[in-house]
Amino acid sequence: MKKIPKDNTSISHDSHILDEALGGVEKNFKKRIISTYLELKHRHSKASFNHEHDSSGLSAGKFCETIFRFTEYELNSGHFTPFSGKITNLVKAFQEFEKTVKTQGHESLRLTIPRAVILIYTLRNKRGIGHVGGDIDANAIDGSTIVKLADWVVCELIRVYHTMSFEEAQAVVDSLNTKSIPMIWEVNGKKRVLKKGLPYKDQVLLLTYSEVDNAVAVEDLFLWTQYSSLSMFRSSVLTPLHKEKLIEYDTELDFIHLSPIGISQVEQWLLSGK
Repeated sequence: MKKIPKDNTSISHDSHILDEALGGVEKNFKKRIISTYLELKHRHSKASFNHEHDSSGLSAGKFCETIFRFTEYELNSGHFTPFSGKITNLVKAFQEFEKTVKTQGHESLRLTIPRAVILIYTLRNKRGIGHVGGDIDANAIDGSTIVKLADWVVCELIRVYHTMSFEEAQAVVDSLNTKSIPMIWEVNGKKRVLKKGLPYKDQVLLLTYSEVDNAVAVEDLFLWTQYSSLSMFRSSVLTPLHKEKLIEYDTELDFIHLSPIGISQVEQWLLSGK
């Protein structure tokens, strides 16, 4: 039996495992479902650092429209709205699936998946709109809810369409249902990197990324990483990063800025689960 990663982050970035787990899904739809799902997960990971929830909202919309067309394809004997076409009222269109007879398709496609995707789409559409209370920002919890619902939809599709062994399919579903551990934990004004095994240089990049719009004090980074010596931290960690142009180390003000190259590196491999 193929070894299935135990954590949500690893498996949700492994398109090969998802491709096998969704073995019974028509290949063109499967490719789009996996692509939009992984894009949503990736952008949500970024948003948890840079708070740019609009980008994850865009991915959520693409995921919803892909699931709609697949559901339409399955319940309407292969007929579906072309990807180049426009869906005028996605919520109403999903609600129409509840009117289909049992013989047209699995109950999950007719009832439960449409209801879950409608909630994703509803939360996605209020992204960036003021919430009750004015100064209360619920975008982060909205984004987390969207991702968990997307996890559930993919798990349900695996349950219905898997062609691997029951044990393997169950392992994939269990992995997606595992709560992801955040890379950074903020507590009592301090930040801690929770991703195990990261070198100090990568911890600095990750911590600075979490404050990407601000300069970060060297003393804060030193305390957050719990490096043994401040002078060695400057010479062995910060100076090499500065020379690689991953950060701008202002030695006079003792502040760090993450460079565009540093941002790209964090987004490409630290947040991709690699």
